[in-house]
Amino acid sequence: MIRRRPALFLAGLHAVLASLVFAVAAPEREKPIPSAMHTAVGVPAWARGSTIYEINVRQYSDSGKFAAVTADLPRLKALGVDILWLMPIHPIGELHRKGPLGSYYAVKDYQGVNPEFGTEQDLRDLVNAAHAQGLRVILDWVPNHVSPDNALTKTHPEFFWRDEQGNLTPPHGTDWTDVVQFDFNAPGLLDYQAGVLLHWVKNFGIDGFRCDVAWGLPTPFWNEVTRRVRAVKPDAFFLAEAELPQQQVAAFNLSYGFDLHHAMNQVAQGKKSASGIDEAYAKIRATFPRGGALMVFTSSHDENSWAGTEFDRMGAGYAPFAVLTFLLDGVPMIYNGQEVNLDRRLEFFSRDPIVWPKETPPTTKLYQVMTKLRRENPALHTGAPMRRLDTTDNATFYVVERSAGAKKVVGIFNLTAKDAKADLYDAGLTGRWTDAFTGETVELNGLVPLDLKGWRYRVLVQ
Repeated sequence: MIRRRPALFLAGLHAVLASLVFAVAAPEREKPIPSAMHTAVGVPAWARGSTIYEINVRQYSDSGKFAAVTADLPRLKALGVDILWLMPIHPIGELHRKGPLGSYYAVKDYQGVNPEFGTEQDLRDLVNAAHAQGLRVILDWVPNHVSPDNALTKTHPEFFWRDEQGNLTPPHGTDWTDVVQFDFNAPGLLDYQAGVLLHWVKNFGIDGFRCDVAWGLPTPFWNEVTRRVRAVKPDAFFLAEAELPQQQVAAFNLSYGFDLHHAMNQVAQGKKSASGIDEAYAKIRATFPRGGALMVFTSSHDENSWAGTEFDRMGAGYAPFAVLTFLLDGVPMIYNGQEVNLDRRLEFFSRDPIVWPKETPPTTKLYQVMTKLRRENPALHTGAPMRRLDTTDNATFYVVERSAGAKKVVGIFNLTAKDAKADLYDAGLTGRWTDAFTGETVELNGLVPLDLKGWRYRVLVQ
């Protein structure tokens, strides 16, 4: 018979363990490893025609509750999105909290639900209602760090990095003073984190995870954690906030397209020509495993709050780049409010609800057309062949073709503010096409004269 150790003994043991783990050199950030010789995990079949929609629950409604998102599911279904990504839903730490409400990414309890958003049952109701409408739900998981008042800092002090004085430390090289860094060599940490994910999968029906600061965890750690989750849920979806090729060999279905996103911003700002998009994709083709995929986006919670709205970064180019996210190979993502021209930065640490317009703006129709086309046309599914078609002005025009058997979709974009003309020749364009936005029938032969005003675009379907 094993006797329970007194609390004072446990406290002393924890203090000893803590003293043994400080003064360890911080690990270097993992560098990209070219992985083109490998095959990627790939995107699950159910996600290849999907669109991700990121939900900032705190700012999504006047109430800031799960119930408000649940009530809005019919609108999201009509928008055509398929994967709902909920920003972190856990209780937020109070120690060293930033702002009045704190950062969602300072998690105080991995297995709890933030009462600011509602109850566990409210979350279950949201997930169940989403599933009933054919939508999937992924949670934002924050495995790199926790709030300093998370109970793990007391029950498992050996899980954490410490400075020379034995103090818990923020993630190395950051100003994230409201969180403390895990040590991913610590025995038991992987078991604990895998158990957390399985808790949400088994008890709440969660379909996958967007993994925060995925670049901060070693790839072998990811490989094992995702393996354990997929042993229970084989089609679980994992999105990495990282752009490391090696992480898609065995762990992640999808990575952030950071370089592509920045290239689109630079093209919109006139700092790069339209060919900057090709340069970003060349890196992907040269380094990512075969079948690897990127999330393609023009905004996110980080971009909106810290770098500015798409109007700040892209100006009048916001619309063609929004359409382009659906034409490029990958999985497109919409940040809540983009579909109604959200034109302000949302506060990150305090309440700042989106003001949803009473009248539906044209941008909503833009997204509805593209989500429907992506879902229904295999030429736009993740992994379908993509090629850029040359014009006599590749600096201005970006023409991209996606194909799947007899199905083809061509996007023609003027990615500058100036009106422009050029010629495009490709024998494969010969035939009858339908304009995705107007329904107009267009007859093309191999030679196509282009004449588009600044920031205009066409999407043709065959």
